[in-house]
Amino acid sequence: MSALSLSGRELAAAVRTETAARAAELTAAGVVPKLAVVVATADESSAWYVRSIAKAAEKAAIVCEVVDLGAGATADAVRAALTRLSADDTVHGIILQTPLPAGAALEDLAGAIAFEKDVDGANPLSLGRLAAGLPAFAPATAEAVVDLLEHHGVKTAGRHVAVVGRSTVVGKPVAHLLLDRDATVTVCHSRTSDLAAVTSAADILVVAVGRAGLITAEHVGSGAVVVDVGTNPTEDGGLTGDVDAVSVAGRAGALTPVPGGVGPVTTALLLRHTVRAAERR
Repeated sequence: MSALSLSGRELAAAVRTETAARAAELTAAGVVPKLAVVVATADESSAWYVRSIAKAAEKAAIVCEVVDLGAGATADAVRAALTRLSADDTVHGIILQTPLPAGAALEDLAGAIAFEKDVDGANPLSLGRLAAGLPAFAPATAEAVVDLLEHHGVKTAGRHVAVVGRSTVVGKPVAHLLLDRDATVTVCHSRTSDLAAVTSAADILVVAVGRAGLITAEHVGSGAVVVDVGTNPTEDGGLTGDVDAVSVAGRAGALTPVPGGVGPVTTALLLRHTVRAAERR
C-alpha cells in the first residue's frame, strides 16, 4: 500500500491568493510590498529556490529584487548589502540565501537584517523570540512544515515527533513550533546513535538534512507521517528529497512529495510575511 501524498500545492495556492489580495490593497494605498533576496552562491538548488520566489512574487504583485553578489563575495560585502537594504524604506522583507561563500557565516551576518524585515526568521533576535514564544517571523520552511501538517489534519498534540537536522533554518525552529503545539519532540543529528531506532519510534518524522536518500524504510515506523524538507538537485536537473520515497512509501502512512510538498508552502509563506511586514510600516 502506498503512503498518502501530503501535497503542499493546494495550501500554497490558498496562501498566495490571500497574499495577493492583501498586496493589492497595500498597493492601492500607495505601499508596494517589496522583497529583497541577497544571493552569494552558485549552488543549483539555491538558484532554483530563488527563481521560484521571484516567479511567485511576480504573480502576487510583490516586487522581488534579487541582489546577486556572486559566489566570491566577502562577508563584508554581504553585510553591507544587508545593512543597505535594512535602511531602505521601500524594502519590507529581506532574505539572505544560503549557502554562503567560505568565510561568511549565516549566524554572523543575519544580525544585519533589520528585525522587522526579517521575513525568514534568520536574525538571532527572531530565533530567540521564537524560542521564547514571543511574536516574530519564524523561518518560512519550519513554519511550512507545521502549516502543512495542520492543513492535512495531522494531529501533533501529544504525539512523538522526530526531527532529523538541527540547523537554525529548519531543525531547531520547527522543534520549537511543534513544542508550542504540544508535541513531544526529539531532535536527531549526525552524532545520534542508532538513528533508525529513534526515528522509527516516532509518530511523525521531519527530515531536513540535505542528504539525498538518507531516510529509508528502516527509519520509519509503520503508518508514520513523514515530512521531507530536503531539496537535492539531480543529474537531470530535477529535485529529490532526503527521504528515499520508493523505499518509504510502503511503510509510511503519509509522505510529502519532493518537489510539491514543503517547498511551495515555504515560498508562499515568505510572500505572506513580506506583506505582513509592509502592513506594519
